[in-house]
Amino acid sequence: MLPLHRRSSARSVFTVSALAAVFFAANAQAQDLGVGVQTFNDSCAHCHGANGQGGVLAPSLLKRVAGDDDAALMAFLKVGNPTKGMPPAGLADNQYPDLMGYLRYLSANVADATYSTDGTRNQYSSMPSIENFKPVTEAMLLNPDPADWLWYSRTADAQRFSPLDQINRSNVKQLGLAWSRGLPAGVTETIPTVYNGVMYLTLPGSNVAALDATTGDTIWEYKRDYVNPGTGGSGRSKSLAIYEDMVYFAAPDDTLVALDARTGAVRWEAPTTPGRGNTSGAIVAEGVVVTSGTCRTHSACAITGHDARTGELKWTFMVAQEPDDADNPDSWAGLAADKRRVSSWGLPGGYDAETHTLFWSVANPSPYTRLERHGDADAIPAMAPADLYSNSTLALDAQTGKLKWYYQHLPGDDWDEDMNEERLIIRTKVNPDPTQVKWISPKIAKGGEERDIIVNVGEGGGIWALDKHNGEFLWAAPFPFEHPNFLISDIDVETGRTVINRDVVVDAPGAHRIVCFFNTRSYWPGAYNPRNNSLYMPYINNCLNMTAASPATETMPATPESRIGMPAPGLPLDELNGLAKINMETGEMTHWITGRIPTTSSILATAGDLIFWGDINRRFRAQDAETGEVLWETIVGGPLSSGNITYSVNGRQYIAILTGNNLSHPGLNTGTMGPIRLNLSNSADSNSVYVFALPQ
Repeated sequence: MLPLHRRSSARSVFTVSALAAVFFAANAQAQDLGVGVQTFNDSCAHCHGANGQGGVLAPSLLKRVAGDDDAALMAFLKVGNPTKGMPPAGLADNQYPDLMGYLRYLSANVADATYSTDGTRNQYSSMPSIENFKPVTEAMLLNPDPADWLWYSRTADAQRFSPLDQINRSNVKQLGLAWSRGLPAGVTETIPTVYNGVMYLTLPGSNVAALDATTGDTIWEYKRDYVNPGTGGSGRSKSLAIYEDMVYFAAPDDTLVALDARTGAVRWEAPTTPGRGNTSGAIVAEGVVVTSGTCRTHSACAITGHDARTGELKWTFMVAQEPDDADNPDSWAGLAADKRRVSSWGLPGGYDAETHTLFWSVANPSPYTRLERHGDADAIPAMAPADLYSNSTLALDAQTGKLKWYYQHLPGDDWDEDMNEERLIIRTKVNPDPTQVKWISPKIAKGGEERDIIVNVGEGGGIWALDKHNGEFLWAAPFPFEHPNFLISDIDVETGRTVINRDVVVDAPGAHRIVCFFNTRSYWPGAYNPRNNSLYMPYINNCLNMTAASPATETMPATPESRIGMPAPGLPLDELNGLAKINMETGEMTHWITGRIPTTSSILATAGDLIFWGDINRRFRAQDAETGEVLWETIVGGPLSSGNITYSVNGRQYIAILTGNNLSHPGLNTGTMGPIRLNLSNSADSNSVYVFALPQ
């Protein structure tokens, strides 16, 4: 095992070196304990901590030492506890007596306090704000202090804009590292939460930590005991939520966990839909914890709402439309309910307090192609609705989960083109420019009008603007560029009904098609700056080269489905990636081209007129929000993941990022899911937090 992080010297009172010095000062006992210290340090300390009190990989062993005799303890160490990830000690028989002596010394002389699996506070860390914790109210969630980061995109409207401006265009060149720390191995697709100087973070391996946001020191850690040890390592939860005095963690073992924000102790647990995985993370709206995830079976394809105080299940919304759906006619061509699968695995939705509405996103139907789902590519129509509620925006009542309205962006997806990214809520003048926007509703008043809109950009491209009150179609355009192989061929501007590009549907065994775009962006969120009414969205000019599976014949063996990313035809490779600045009044797009290296980084907009983001080649940068000029850039230890945020403690602004392993990086690096093979030498396993600030 490798350590999650190196504990700071200030937190390790009984260090191995200090103990060794004491031991060797005591004549006869010193030699025995000295050998035991070395054995413990080599074999045990990296998981159980320097004094056996518990580390971030394993709990305290002092109670077991006190409760077992030497024979029982040695028998346990020789076997280990594989179900919980503990290997056999691997020691020679003659090493155990000295180790036993040292363990007995620790049991008698060291307090069992630093870490534990139930979230015990770290006695060597002090954070006044957590000692005097002030509950997070509904009003605070709806209007967060600029110093805090309470939602995955800071605010309920998912805009990812911070009013902090201490770091700005004039001084960003002075930005330097304030602190950093390593994280454990595993997938990291999460975004931290910061409240009153404390950073709450889902760790790779699917545990939760509270950190001092000024130093990175651990305040407490919650370690979940997964029945299957591999479950935690595959967790992809995108966010934590905070409300009152609890932090909400959507665990990958289909459990929603409420933790005490002060200590990390479990307040309650509640099962979520079995087989869902809880990949979207959680938000809290109107006292309801809302979560979603993947689905391996139809019954798991659900968004759920739990009471934030008790964990009681309040409502369930089935994302894969059921045959007896009372809200809309069946759109699955009569397919049996247990064959319908649609997930909402990506980012959580937005919430609008004015209308008491959740705006949630939905991914593609499964299996990927119409042909495989229905046996006939024309069993469902080319125009929406088809295979609801796939690739849709859902407007749900926050208290009941009841559907208010939906809009389907891609009817009957044929290529795994998820539309399950964030839904931004924006107040803007709507006056789309017909030279910039392909599809415009004729119902928009001439000269434009003020509207409350819902905006989204899909994984397969395309940008849509809908009225937040009723889902009325306002305008849409291909994104990041116009292309004849774009996944949508048309939109009825009177009704807003979309039409799939039938020419690139994989409609027969062995059929080969190129569809644009593909993974042009994913779960890493964009940002909106209300100061200049601009949306900032990263993109990859990536298309999908797809060939359908073929059954075996008398002369040829069966061939599997082939799916691989490729550059948009005719595109120069140095123009593969960029950041689009989109005027939300007119729809005009400005492209800031960044070259061949793609991103898995979220975008952060600040009142300092800066845009922060990075790429999978370890570059993290700040750009001028108006011109795109790169004003500052640094190189970190791994590829940027989605966790870019900013916050302030004691008047000092910080910029925080996460680096490391996510499921998109390997395919983008090797060219299987991205447009070209890069083979960057950086390590996707370099999971870390980096936090930057101006010099004090």
